[in-house]
Amino acid sequence: MLQKFEERRQTPRHGLARVAKIQLGTGTAPLYCVVTDISDGGVRVHSNGFHVPDEFVLLLDGDGPFQNGTYRVVWRRDDDVGAKLVRVA
Repeated sequence: MLQKFEERRQTPRHGLARVAKIQLGTGTAPLYCVVTDISDGGVRVHSNGFHVPDEFVLLLDGDGPFQNGTYRVVWRRDDDVGAKLVRVA
């Protein structure tokens, strides 16, 4: 039997599969990642095998509710991280 979990998110998440660039540190070349869902204040990122530091810059091109900025990791699971927006670029 499946258990129901209480939703703790403050804003709804929207699923997507958008290629983005992630800047891992000052002066480093950006790497490609996939944003698999997004909300007003956070993202879920699939890193394709590289380590994502606790704080990083995410570069999202295109239209929609996408915000370039600095994000802070709040959870990790395999190649996926959940991160909250801490500063808009």
